[in-house]
Amino acid sequence: MFEPSYIRLHRDGTLAKRTKAALDILKACRLCPRACGVDRTQGEKGYCATGRLAGVAGFGAHFGEEAPLVGRHGSGTIFFTGCNLLCSFCQNYDISHLRQGRTTTAQELAEMMIDLCKAGCHNINFVTPSHVIPQILEALPLAIEQGLHVPLVYNSGGYDTVASLKLLAGIFDIYMPDFKFWDGTWPEKLCQAPDYPHIARAAVKEMHAQVGDLIIEQGLAVRGLLVRHLVMPNDVAGTENIMAFLAGVISRDTYVNVMMQYRPCYKAVGDAIIGRPVSITEYSQALQATLQAGLHRLDKYS
Repeated sequence: MFEPSYIRLHRDGTLAKRTKAALDILKACRLCPRACGVDRTQGEKGYCATGRLAGVAGFGAHFGEEAPLVGRHGSGTIFFTGCNLLCSFCQNYDISHLRQGRTTTAQELAEMMIDLCKAGCHNINFVTPSHVIPQILEALPLAIEQGLHVPLVYNSGGYDTVASLKLLAGIFDIYMPDFKFWDGTWPEKLCQAPDYPHIARAAVKEMHAQVGDLIIEQGLAVRGLLVRHLVMPNDVAGTENIMAFLAGVISRDTYVNVMMQYRPCYKAVGDAIIGRPVSITEYSQALQATLQAGLHRLDKYS
């Protein structure tokens, strides 16, 4: 029977040590590549606008995620408020930019995990977790003691430091990062993060080193890497290069979701380059580039 490794790390004291190390980082926060240096333990806020406690916009069983996460009973998603990337075209800008939601204690976060587990969700899916890693780790032992036993999913924008990811080794079973941009020009303009491509490449390498290719048992993901890539108008994302990287540097067995769901939101509305949906032709070309790179595990296209 599958038992997540975070249970063992809780038993042997490793999880407690990792939690302390993560909380210490908050004193001069360098949790993400922004490296704001603010003391979040005292309520100071940097780029993500999050202090000592995490904010949660909502949680529940989600049936719109990738098939290996959803199964029959859904992926147990917890949506955090705030974000360390803050894309100008964000489709959830009310949560990321406007920070709709409420501050949540470790006990409350643990109770959310347990509620989702009891509801039959196949995993706990932390959405936009990069800026609240310490808060997740702090809540996790409380949930384990109440019976948490399903895989944990790290569902991020890909803007994660290797140092922070190393704190999560053996704790998260499934990594599901976005790989948004290949060239630094566009993330500089759209996210104020010109280093995004470099950061994302290093992050995906570390994630794969920890968990390997996605393992699916009886139709459900139990461990491994799943990469999301949002196709954007006018090839702003650089799809062909990203797929070549995944196939050539990570693994030809990388499970990839090539997404067509882009639509102009927030500041993208009216933009000359990204102010329109992706065309069928653009999406078809993205799929073709994925297959030509040698990737063969595509969500809903495998």
